[in-house]
Amino acid sequence: MTAIVFNAIPTTDAEALWAGAPDAYGLRPERRFTQGDGYPCRHCLGFIGVGEPYLTLAYRPFPSLQPYAETGPIFLHGEPCPRYTASEVMPPVLTQSPDFILRGYGHDDRIIYGTGAVTLREKVEDRARELLGKPEIAYVHVRSARNNCYQCRIDRA
Repeated sequence: MTAIVFNAIPTTDAEALWAGAPDAYGLRPERRFTQGDGYPCRHCLGFIGVGEPYLTLAYRPFPSLQPYAETGPIFLHGEPCPRYTASEVMPPVLTQSPDFILRGYGHDDRIIYGTGAVTLREKVEDRARELLGKPEIAYVHVRSARNNCYQCRIDRA
């Protein structure tokens, strides 16, 4: 069985954004305060508390621009938070929704056609192991099934 790890966005990316670096669209991240719960931070992979500051920004979880390099909105805590480290355990951000989109990408960062599927929360780990058991798949992205927002990346352990 393929061992998997859940990976948050790199700390170097988060630190740059907290310091005011532009997002994937060249804009400064928007700073706001939460109006409720359910704002998932893509660095600690936990939730931003009610009334806490957060950043909204465009993020592209790919090393370079190319046709399959999807860009979309994400949230980060408004202040630095520790990067998710319990990588072998499903992170808190994947516990609130009933399902997610899992999609496999090749070593060239292109979608492997036929791998994208809405996956029930309780089947995320099994589906990721299945996908990563194929040598042509380098990694898997987890996205919101409702809004297609990037959640995290799953790699082989």
